[in-house]
Amino acid sequence: MPEGDTIAYAAQRIRPVLEGRVPDEIETPHPRHALDHWPDRLSGRTVVSVDTHGKHLFLRFEGDLVLHSHLGMVGVWGVYGPGRRWGRSARRAWIVLRAGGHEVVEFDGPLLELMTEGRTRFDQRLSALGPDVLAEEFDSERFLTRLRADDQTRFIGDALLDQRNVAGIGNIWKAEGCWEAAIDPWRRVSEVTDDQATAIIDAVRPRMMRSATMGHRAIRARIYGSAGRPCPRCGTAIVARGQGDANRTTYWCPGCQK
Repeated sequence: MPEGDTIAYAAQRIRPVLEGRVPDEIETPHPRHALDHWPDRLSGRTVVSVDTHGKHLFLRFEGDLVLHSHLGMVGVWGVYGPGRRWGRSARRAWIVLRAGGHEVVEFDGPLLELMTEGRTRFDQRLSALGPDVLAEEFDSERFLTRLRADDQTRFIGDALLDQRNVAGIGNIWKAEGCWEAAIDPWRRVSEVTDDQATAIIDAVRPRMMRSATMGHRAIRARIYGSAGRPCPRCGTAIVARGQGDANRTTYWCPGCQK
């Protein structure tokens, strides 16, 4: 699943094309949006801003209309220059926004909706989100309040994936953050101090910010996907096992993560 840094990187690529401009053309080629009339509703409206919160991306249009997306496991935003071939089949495009010869395309994903600005503030799914891990100033106090209100018997690795505790961390950065902070992802939340929980966030934020700026290919995972290989820190073999109700594969070093 695209994590917060991937979504922030997509927003960074979209901004130069759309922000402050009226799209030349908007299409919704996928049948699921054929009756929504978004091209008509958005026609002539300037894209005021492109922003993100965790794994959610928002294209805000003048007139208080907001295009909101969540890519889930398979969705992607693509930005294509003049004449450039799309990365996926046109049949999988849900919306296409053209401006200045460029095309911004959203493919697949479970959620793409047009909503009012007011609804973005009161929508239960969005208002329930924890602090954005990529915020300029991370709200540690809010994060800890959410974490302590969670089930304290829960594993910390699983709790970090809960977007109500912290928005933007997925399975890759959960593993990388716990390793960086030398915290066993199988420790119960009650066994993790506030300083240790904050240390996980502090450890992962700089790398996520770099990925949000340069793209995920600029960041090399240290233990994620490395089961059986030696730990970069202590040499113990990395192990992996499913964790939480979703059984997401967790990678950790039993030698140095305590």
